Amino acid sequence: MRRPPSNGEAASKGPGGWGLWGVQESRRLCCAGHDRCEQALLQIGINMMALPGGHHLDSVTLPGQRLHLMQVDSVQRWMEDLKLMTECECMCVLQAKPISLEEDAQGDLILAGGPGPGDPLQLLLKRGWVISTELRRIGQKLAQDRWARVHSMSVRLTCHARSMVSEYSAVSRNSSKEMGQIEKLLMEKCSELSAVTERCLQVENEHVLKSMKACVSETLSMLGQHFGQLLELALTREVQALVRKIDASDNIYTTESTTGNLFSLTQEGAPLCRIIAKEGGVVALFKICRQDTFRCLYPQALRTLASICCVEEGVHQLEKVDGVLCLADILTDDSHSEATRAEAAAVVAQVTSPHLPVTQHLSSFMESMEEIVTALVKLCQEASSGEVFLLASAALANITFFDTMACEMLLQLNAIRVLLEACSDKQRVDTPYTRDQIVTILANMSVLEQCASDIIQENGVQLIMGMLSEKPRSGTPAEVAACERVQQKAAVTLARLSRDPDVAREAVRLSCMSRLIELCRSPSERNSSDAVLVACLTFMEISLMVVVEEEHLA
Repeated sequence: MRRPPSNGEAASKGPGGWGLWGVQESRRLCCAGHDRCEQALLQIGINMMALPGGHHLDSVTLPGQRLHLMQVDSVQRWMEDLKLMTECECMCVLQAKPISLEEDAQGDLILAGGPGPGDPLQLLLKRGWVISTELRRIGQKLAQDRWARVHSMSVRLTCHARSMVSEYSAVSRNSSKEMGQIEKLLMEKCSELSAVTERCLQVENEHVLKSMKACVSETLSMLGQHFGQLLELALTREVQALVRKIDASDNIYTTESTTGNLFSLTQEGAPLCRIIAKEGGVVALFKICRQDTFRCLYPQALRTLASICCVEEGVHQLEKVDGVLCLADILTDDSHSEATRAEAAAVVAQVTSPHLPVTQHLSSFMESMEEIVTALVKLCQEASSGEVFLLASAALANITFFDTMACEMLLQLNAIRVLLEACSDKQRVDTPYTRDQIVTILANMSVLEQCASDIIQENGVQLIMGMLSEKPRSGTPAEVAACERVQQKAAVTLARLSRDPDVAREAVRLSCMSRLIELCRSPSERNSSDAVLVACLTFMEISLMVVVEEEHLA
């Protein structure tokens, strides 16, 4: 937007004198003489050539200046003036725009900002977010029968869709025939939505409006489908270009940049992770992890793989390219940096997640499980930071769900001692998220009979009891949930271990019952979690039964 006149500019004309913008000055040309007409015309040219941030020419015209202006190419001058005229028009439109009292008026201004030129991926993501938000909000206003808002937002949606299509066409390569067809369908539905919502504004009959509402809803649904198809096609095309670039590159800087772009895409959510996996992203990244020349890029590539493997398609691709074997090689090779092995542990944690049903069919994992578990225990023991320990312990925790044989391996590797020792090291274990992983491993191992004696020997009962007092520091929902899990799993672990009379006696000796009663009575002590309440009651019942039975036998 243009700035107001500053010192030295034509500021003395007052509110009615728009000589700076070249508006009112032109109105006097028709009633002026030849000389005055020429002077006024020249003055308008001088004023309108003042660019924002530049120096405004003196309002007094000299013969030399007049001659200079005559020599300037008229088309060039018109091109320069055009910028100012359109800018002036934009300013007038903004001044005429009413201030809305709608609760989402601020959102309109935010959505009005379009993406900058450059990267087609960022353009698609920004425009995609804007259009998705508009579609959702139109649906909300439609449900409330706020037809004026529905129409105005439909018009704005059409502008956003047209901008996305034109901007992407300008920065991308030749589009496919399929994309062209979907673009046409999308714009047709946008026009149809704007037209039908405009007609709804003129209808007062409630029954007619009700039937038209169904039509608008159907049009909106079809528009959303076409938009989703177009966005998926465009993103797939860009992902294919990135994957081809990784495959073809032998330059470390190009590969690093492209892998970084791929990682950024994985942070946009599961749909993009599915596209990346489908288009060969997993294969390309493991290709990097198998080349010694790209060793410094292993952490970045593995971090990207961990993000992609949050979806089943990613795990399937990992299985196809023997990714588990590659991960095992990295974890067991001490020549790799700790950061590289930690990122490999993160991939293992992701592909063995109990939330992914496909992980139960990872046949290749069973072949390398002993090597992986051994390497992860070692990584926990030697971890230099809390983040490294968290990634390694999370992988171990998920593996204990993956196969019960892993618990026996952990017992043989003295994993209980490693984990309980780490609980006393604030550098490695300093958050409820890490303690959640540790107590998960102990809870799954507690089904083994030998586990109880090892925990008693390492003073584990007292440490697990301490977890019953886990409290969130920040009060964020994620941290509160983590504390609930720690308390619940700690109570479950103690309940399972209490089958051994020695554990029950140790718990009673350490005044565990008073803490359990406190947890049961006070919801605030257990973060209002019913799951923690049930686990505590179960532990109390089992412990008391064991103690009473011993006294009866005595």
